[in-house]
Amino acid sequence: MTEIRRLAKYISELNLNDIPKEVQNTAKLRVLDTVSVALGAADNSLIKNILNTYSNIVGESSSAYCWGQKRKVPVLTAIFFNAMMGHALELDDVHTKSKTHIGTVVVPTAWSLAEYLGCSGKELIEAVVCGYETMSRIGMGFGVSSHRNRGWHVTSTAGTFGAAAAASKLLKLDEEETLSALGMAGTQSFGLWAFLADGANCKILHPARAAASGTEASFLAKSGMTGPEHILDAEDGGLFPATSDEYDLSLVSKDLGKKYELLYMDNKPYPCCRSTHCAIDAALAIKNKYGITEDDIHCIEVNTYLVGYKQCGVSEGSLNPVKSVDAKFSTPFTVACAFIFGEVTLNQFKQEIIDNPRVKNLLRKVKVIPKDKFTKAYPEHWGCELKVICKDGRELTEEITDASGSIYNPLTTEQVKSKALTLLEDIYPEEASRIIDIILTIDDAQIIPAL
Repeated sequence: MTEIRRLAKYISELNLNDIPKEVQNTAKLRVLDTVSVALGAADNSLIKNILNTYSNIVGESSSAYCWGQKRKVPVLTAIFFNAMMGHALELDDVHTKSKTHIGTVVVPTAWSLAEYLGCSGKELIEAVVCGYETMSRIGMGFGVSSHRNRGWHVTSTAGTFGAAAAASKLLKLDEEETLSALGMAGTQSFGLWAFLADGANCKILHPARAAASGTEASFLAKSGMTGPEHILDAEDGGLFPATSDEYDLSLVSKDLGKKYELLYMDNKPYPCCRSTHCAIDAALAIKNKYGITEDDIHCIEVNTYLVGYKQCGVSEGSLNPVKSVDAKFSTPFTVACAFIFGEVTLNQFKQEIIDNPRVKNLLRKVKVIPKDKFTKAYPEHWGCELKVICKDGRELTEEITDASGSIYNPLTTEQVKSKALTLLEDIYPEEASRIIDIILTIDDAQIIPAL
């Protein structure tokens, strides 16, 4: 039996009663985190412009809500739009072992499609679990470092599978249909890191298109179109050998149904690339421990893993950020903000901060260096060592093995709820607490409520 067929069998047979309560409760927290992060971007001007454009080109039928917009659109547009929103703030969850942002793909797919189909909250949770388990395992199978170093964005390449898994469950596809959906999802895998070269803001397209494409694959499978069972391993055109030198097919179904990868998700406390977070933690620790200011600093050295170096420490955008995208993928910028402001929040990515002379001056003193010690530990651990050389000759060092919010240094349930409340209050100041309660009891709902 192929690995992809094992996934299809698992998805088609999964029943909520088979899922441990801990996993069900964690799934609801994942839904809460994703929805709140998405709604936090509801007033984003780019998001609103995209919605207006799509509304003019995709037809008039209205079947699911765009979150925070009080507006119904065709279900595929709702899935696309909500997934885009989920990635807009760079605050969405991360599965470290696969380097995937799963929530921003799977939750909008499951929520919007369940809303359209009239599914219950229990069916929603089943779909979310299927999506998380599928996307994480496909992502791990790629071989994270090799896949990334070839320029592929795994949230997209694995994301189509996660969306297809969630959609297939809600559409009640059988094993053969689900197999075809996964095959067609794989043939639509895409997503490249080229946007970093000039700070283009199209990264949010990656989870959005993955969510919509995976869903389309499931509808096509339901209609009778077939997809390739050997989508992952075909000698000619198999996705894994085509996109990685270090893939491992066995990881796709390893411990499937026994070990739930959904339990191993990171919650992001800072609204920027996860690869900057260990350095932010280290900078804040040194600042708080020694009370130093930017005026005390001669230079800063950040030793980290190769992917983190390539992604956030060596491009022109990371070294001399001009746009918000540059800043969010810049270890020098985020470290400078940590030392100057004592925090890294959405406020730090406003244009006036990016252009701030104090920030520009300090970030130029930050050098990021790849080190084998951290590269070998990645992707299990996304660590770094930050060293500050002070003008008075002191050397202050802090090593972070696992960033705050990771599975080894987790946020509590209350902290996740607090993060959600802060984001929701901007859009629904009087209803934020009620929305949190609705999501955390969604398994009791007979239909999926509008957001």
